[in-house]
Amino acid sequence: MLAPVMLSASLSAQGVFSNKTQSIVEKVIQDYPNHFYNIKGELIGQFSQTSRYKSTLEVPGAASSTITLIAASGTQGSGWTCAVLQTSSFEEASARFSEIFGQLNNSIVTATGQKTFILSGQFESPLPDKKDNSVTLTLLPGVGEMKKLRVQVSLHQEGQEWTLSIGVSDDPMEMLQLASN
Repeated sequence: MLAPVMLSASLSAQGVFSNKTQSIVEKVIQDYPNHFYNIKGELIGQFSQTSRYKSTLEVPGAASSTITLIAASGTQGSGWTCAVLQTSSFEEASARFSEIFGQLNNSIVTATGQKTFILSGQFESPLPDKKDNSVTLTLLPGVGEMKKLRVQVSLHQEGQEWTLSIGVSDDPMEMLQLASN
């Protein structure tokens, strides 16, 4: 009688690691050392030291997915962003935010030519009176160039609309500073 219960628990745990969102993010992470070269689509914009491309990978049902490459003052940065949901309902956006975090947190990521990593972060519930909510996940163990990688689940309000996005990049704060220069 114990065997079926253990098998069921094992299958449930594996389901967490085989969802579409996690699968897409894993493929994006695998191409991070190449500055997303293998998933880079057509150029959609270029300004100063920043180039934006359409991504060939996106979460099913997403509004858009882009790759940003920055080269400024001898520093290079790269990032993939996927706008997963746009809605006027904070409750809907918050529920999806929690769901995506749950799909990504503690998931196993195997990067080509690298060891196996665990994506890990600390959950913080989004607040409706806070226009920018985000949770950052990192790869454990953080080694080599992969220790700079961050996965960020963000919920941003502009006007009456909430936008939920997933980002994979070098340090997100550094990326924002480079992009604004």
